[in-house]
Amino acid sequence: MNTTEALERFEGSANRYLQELNGLRLEQLVRQPSENEWSMGQMVLHLINSSLHMSLRNIDHCMTNDKTSVVSKGEKTEAGRALFDQGGFPPVRIQVPPSPQYTPVQPESKEQLVEGLNTVIRRMKEVESTIEQASLHNTVAHPRFGALNAKEWFMLVEMHFRHHLLQWDRLKQSL
Repeated sequence: MNTTEALERFEGSANRYLQELNGLRLEQLVRQPSENEWSMGQMVLHLINSSLHMSLRNIDHCMTNDKTSVVSKGEKTEAGRALFDQGGFPPVRIQVPPSPQYTPVQPESKEQLVEGLNTVIRRMKEVESTIEQASLHNTVAHPRFGALNAKEWFMLVEMHFRHHLLQWDRLKQSL
């Protein structure tokens, strides 16, 4: 898949979240099915925060021509190679133990989620128009997938949004 196709797929997923947010109240968005599961709002904040503060930030690092900004010399891990070979995450639940560093807070408002998603969409469009200029040799390490270049970080955003649609559907069923 090229970056234009990835952007289209990403926008499809992001727009689905935006459309479905319209029909939900904040009380529904903060409801957790159990104390160890995220609410729909927390899940959307996770997508927003990981996109803006990890993936898109790392794309910027990869696109910088300053030799001091290129961070990683490693390679993709086996999990990283499998993810990109398959073109996405396997359709299984991935649970990470709750922690203050990883567990998103509850959203303050529905508008916060809408604004955040729109910011990610805008940034993805901006980045896609220049991503082909990035060197494939400039990489930043992902904690699980290893060294990723700008295009791979871009593709990861699309795969991540698509993967969480499964969680979104499961959480909707619990309302």
